[in-house]
Amino acid sequence: MGLTFQSTQNAALTDLFKIEKKEGQHVIALAGNPNTGKSTVFNSLTGLHQHTGNWPGKTVVNAKGEFTHNGQKNILVDLPGTYSLFASSVEEEAARDFICLGNHDAVIVVTDATCLERNLNLVYQVMELTDNVVLCINLIDEAKKKNIIIDGQGIEKELGIPVVLCAARSSIGIKELKEAVYKVTAGRLKPNPEILKYQNYIEKQVDSIQPIIEKHIQGINSRWLALRFLGGDAKLIKEIFNNIDKKTLNEIQKIINLSTVHDDNINIRDDITERIYKRAEELRNKYVKTDKAKINRDRIIDNYITSKIFGIPLMLLTLALVFWITITGANIPSAMLADFLFGIEDKITLWFNSMNAPAWLHGVLVLGLYRTLAWVVSVMLPPMAIFFPLFTILEDLGYLPRVAFNLDHLFKKACAHGKQCLTMCMGFGCNAAGVIACRIIDSPRERLIAILTNNFVPCNGRFPTLIAISTVFLISKGGLGSGILPVLSVTGLVIIGITVTLLVSYILSKTILKGVPSTFTLELPPYRVPKIGRVLYTSIIDRTIFVLRRAAIVAAPAGAITWILANIYIGDLSIIGHMAAFFDPFAQIIGLDGFILMAFVLGLPANEIVLPILLMSYLSTGSMIEFESIASLRTILLEHNWTYLTALNTMLFSLLHWPCATTLLTIKKETGSLKWTGLAALIPTVIAIAVCFLTTIVWRLFV
Repeated sequence: MGLTFQSTQNAALTDLFKIEKKEGQHVIALAGNPNTGKSTVFNSLTGLHQHTGNWPGKTVVNAKGEFTHNGQKNILVDLPGTYSLFASSVEEEAARDFICLGNHDAVIVVTDATCLERNLNLVYQVMELTDNVVLCINLIDEAKKKNIIIDGQGIEKELGIPVVLCAARSSIGIKELKEAVYKVTAGRLKPNPEILKYQNYIEKQVDSIQPIIEKHIQGINSRWLALRFLGGDAKLIKEIFNNIDKKTLNEIQKIINLSTVHDDNINIRDDITERIYKRAEELRNKYVKTDKAKINRDRIIDNYITSKIFGIPLMLLTLALVFWITITGANIPSAMLADFLFGIEDKITLWFNSMNAPAWLHGVLVLGLYRTLAWVVSVMLPPMAIFFPLFTILEDLGYLPRVAFNLDHLFKKACAHGKQCLTMCMGFGCNAAGVIACRIIDSPRERLIAILTNNFVPCNGRFPTLIAISTVFLISKGGLGSGILPVLSVTGLVIIGITVTLLVSYILSKTILKGVPSTFTLELPPYRVPKIGRVLYTSIIDRTIFVLRRAAIVAAPAGAITWILANIYIGDLSIIGHMAAFFDPFAQIIGLDGFILMAFVLGLPANEIVLPILLMSYLSTGSMIEFESIASLRTILLEHNWTYLTALNTMLFSLLHWPCATTLLTIKKETGSLKWTGLAALIPTVIAIAVCFLTTIVWRLFV
């Protein structure tokens, strides 16, 4: 269905946006630029009365919630962050379509008090579309820290709409915002938005087009639609024309062609934007007083953090620091948790014995399923509980957009989308989460590139293996180096993973996924003090527990199957032994052994169980075991002919090999294609084998 008169009626909420509006309810749209605190405003207004989903037909997440004020019930729809109603991405299209066709009763536009001038572009565009607009100037607490003083009443008088100053994180101004929305929706306050007049040639064209639009297209502001026609919003025009008869279409197109200035030196969209920003600048100069010294502090910091010389080294140093804190901080709680969980195993075993349960049942459920689960929890939980909060702090601080800025030119050279570096960062926590994060890339081609290459950064499931092996072979005694050298090793592997990501992205963009890289707007938000409560909730509940639960669901059955394979003998060897013997000739070629390669194959459900499967196979225990210390692990590996080459290739293979089952299932869900899912498994597998083979050849030539 195109954007037609029919689609703008009351049924549009249900038909187009799947929003069930009950009698007496008002629908409020929440719009704003990214990084304006829009989600915080949404949470402050709705509390816990909210749920999320995707826009129909789009992989763009939306959130809907409810709040009541003065007895008036409201549905609040949190729109994707957008810089303009001249949509250039899927997110902006979703926001534009709802503001244009959502049959809402009011629109709240959230702006950042520290950069109000830039945000007013969207405010003016929304005011051209609807009268019922409420301006929420958020982050006034951040503005206060920078000695930015905003005259909200003056801006309200100039714009002709309600203006509320807020600090949503502290719930400042939220009550006033609810009251303003109530007055607008109840008809007690009638906004009179300032409508900008553009250059004379634009106004003449609008006057020519408006009558024909009003005649054939109802339900949409004709002036706003005329400006979109003149601005060349091709997709919007196509959707509107979609359900108009050919005769009318030709009539409209004729008027547009006659009224359009055919001058290559004139860009109507740029002229419209220029006029808006000029007016925004006037408002800023009149009603916003700033302390330039404090504002420049962010710029001074950015001069180093985003510089060509220091940007990437500081990024790597920050990454190494995060790894160091994670590695050193996780050791003790991981050991304590392992002692606790394996202590429970002893009690479960006693209970099984008292019940005279069959040995095979105890083996499958306890030595297989429970022990695997205990291993995954004890190994994964502590590092995730440290890594994710640190990652979230960097996110809240405003550092991650700077990382994207530093890496953007590298991804551009690789003919990939700049946002891919953000999805890559999410992959450090969980590759499946990184794949889901690829939704922020609007280009289908570039989204596929990001999905197919996300696996090349180590996830939290691979970090324990990388850390354990690097520690074993780099450190044999304690001391300062016991923490530093493994960190440098893991950081080096991360750099290799990023390099492979860029190379594969470039190859894909020049072969099966040819195309020109698209552009995107990257906003560097102001530095902010992270909210500890939000950090803990987001990192522990939304990320750590979510990832851990998913890993446990997959790993526990895998443990049971592994136990069965380890305890069924054919001749003198278990099935696992036969599998290792089968893999061994090929494994030797790439610098591994049969048991290592078999462990990676059986570890497909979850990368966390690769190391315990390997140890179980080496020791022929018939069940997964826990190594008591790094020294004991070193002894086990050396007794099975491990060398520095074996350790290096095992870490490289762990870094580059196929995605885990959870990630593959996520790729299948996101792409809807077995073809791309298969390639997502095949590409890293081939690369892992090739890299290990070349490493082995070079090592044996020179060592």
